[in-house]
Amino acid sequence: MSPTTRYRTVVDVMVLLHRTDGRVLLLRRAGEVYASGLLAPPGGHLEDGETLVEGALREVGEEVGVGIAPADLEFCHLVHHRSPEGEGRLGVVFTAQRWAGEPRNREPEKCSALVWANPARPPSDCVPYTAAVLDRFSSGALLSTHGWPATTAGGAS
Repeated sequence: MSPTTRYRTVVDVMVLLHRTDGRVLLLRRAGEVYASGLLAPPGGHLEDGETLVEGALREVGEEVGVGIAPADLEFCHLVHHRSPEGEGRLGVVFTAQRWAGEPRNREPEKCSALVWANPARPPSDCVPYTAAVLDRFSSGALLSTHGWPATTAGGAS
């Protein structure tokens, strides 16, 4: 019997700023970053010692300069994603309908534009797992997989 290896993964946190017209904010990635030229919500890696909420609030502040009260941040989706390189990751997605400040590009070296998009019809130039997350978010699903071999449970792959 071989020993079991404990599964470890990178955790990504994302925030969908959700306007009253139903649109969500996406950022066009730019420069020397993963998926340069494609759209993704504000977000990034959870850092050591952070809670999910702390990481999400930090990322949205760093990238688009808005403040969100922790009570206004709502969990909306979990995606178990597999990168093109085969790395398994968990993406924890939050939504916020209230925030302080006007979203602006605070990282021009990593972002070339802010785009308000209809999550039910994501733009064709989204990062593939972003499009999958938006599709599942729009349907109300709380859990999905992306980039893994097709399965019978958990949503789109």
